[in-house]
Amino acid sequence: MQLDLNLLTALDALLEEGSVAGAAARLHVTSPAMSRTLGRIRQATGDQILVRTGRTMVPTPHALEVRAQVHDLVHQAHQLLSRERELDLATLSRTFTIRWHDALASACGPALLAAVHRQAPGVRLRLVAESNSDTPELRRGEVDLESSSAKPSVPDIRHQLIGEDRLVAAVRPGHPLTDGPLTPERYAAAGHITVSRRGRLRDPVDDALAALGLERQVIAAAPSAATALSLVVDTDLVVTVPQAVTASALRGLGLRTLPLPLTMPPIPLHMVWHQRHDNDRAHAWLRTQARSALQAVFDSSGRSESESGVGPPRAEHCQELP
Repeated sequence: MQLDLNLLTALDALLEEGSVAGAAARLHVTSPAMSRTLGRIRQATGDQILVRTGRTMVPTPHALEVRAQVHDLVHQAHQLLSRERELDLATLSRTFTIRWHDALASACGPALLAAVHRQAPGVRLRLVAESNSDTPELRRGEVDLESSSAKPSVPDIRHQLIGEDRLVAAVRPGHPLTDGPLTPERYAAAGHITVSRRGRLRDPVDDALAALGLERQVIAAAPSAATALSLVVDTDLVVTVPQAVTASALRGLGLRTLPLPLTMPPIPLHMVWHQRHDNDRAHAWLRTQARSALQAVFDSSGRSESESGVGPPRAEHCQELP
């Protein structure tokens, strides 16, 4: 059977948009025309590709399996056939999915969105929350860029170190812990909230306290830093958070931060992506914008701490893996 390679472009749009109407708008064709194209794709692949569930359409297991490969093939074909080798941001039309945890998205999202929209108005960003389990979205092409506190353990995932954050205790103004030196004993005796999207009531801080023969009183677990910080505004609870990425939220809520009376390792922040994007000019541009937005948070936090006499988190130069 002779295949129409134009179907790959349509398949890529259908899988990324998740609907016939969205794919039609992206490729500037009518919905009936895209619906007929989907029929041809189904006939060629022997798979339904998209199936209706209620009012939405969801990809089949086969569609999820080939999505990243289809996207890569379409991108390579565009690069191969394009006369214009330079990236034209003014005409770039693309959707990127970025997975950052909530505090990072709140801290860096506004600057990233402003920079992207100013330079490439045709680019759209999906800022999605971290999942409740470790899943291979980068490999499957469902996520273009994400953040991580750990280096990837597999060779096809690239990373770039942005900087290092440190933990601080956040409390309301006038909290009892602000009166006098903060000792490990006083810190442990206070009521605490942990930040865990899985609802965990224990984290590495508890291990550090246990090494001193202490145990803190954890009252609750919050799914996000924003939720946890809002819970300490009018209570005597304490939440321990990374200082740089929550600095804006801390200032907005009028909360105070106290250095931990414990020795805790710094928290690295890595920007992570799949190797298929190494030579993708548009993705490289996105990485540059994301890196600038992320580093600005660390730089701003460092300046604020220097003015207040508190040492900044140690930031390091970024070095991209080959």
